[in-house]
Amino acid sequence: MTEHLGIIEILGIAGSVSLLSGWRLYLTVLATGLAMKFNMLPLPEHLASLQVLANPWVMGAAGTAAVFEFFADKVAWFDTIWDTIHTFIRPVGGALLALAVVDPSDPVTQVIAFLLGGGASLLAHGGKAGARAVVNTSPEPFSNIAVSTVEDVATTGLLYLAYQYPEWAAGVAAVLLALAVWLLVLARRVFKKLFGKTAPPTGAEV
Repeated sequence: MTEHLGIIEILGIAGSVSLLSGWRLYLTVLATGLAMKFNMLPLPEHLASLQVLANPWVMGAAGTAAVFEFFADKVAWFDTIWDTIHTFIRPVGGALLALAVVDPSDPVTQVIAFLLGGGASLLAHGGKAGARAVVNTSPEPFSNIAVSTVEDVATTGLLYLAYQYPEWAAGVAAVLLALAVWLLVLARRVFKKLFGKTAPPTGAEV
């Protein structure tokens, strides 16, 4: 396809992919690779660099990791350990995916995309990890499974939306960014309420 994408569409796709990588890096890579493999998404030639994700080895590695993450993310507190481990992995992955979206002939834009992509992915990861830690304070396991499943479905659906309709990608990225910030603020407030109580001063009457 020879469709030309404007700078807004390009940045929107890069932002959406980066932010979704902060939630589900392996699922994002796998879903994009499958879409490339079976020509399910009408990507323009500008995004041809993403074809590397259709490599069988890349899809195999991403698929294996995505399956493991699917189950690990639904076990209370183990998901927090998983998120902690991926604090350094998801931002790098999101940055590289954003880099693949940008025109390789423009090194300045590539550097900006790499930095902003990594930052966006880290922000989304922080919001996701904080929200899941809050959910884990619930004594029952069903809310954890429900939230994780919503993340799986939302990641796939929003990724498809950003690729299929590039003109909407900037809106998707804006919504994801706002959601990430809101989740961070919400998690901070909840944990401050749960653990922010100060002990009475020494010598206080009982």
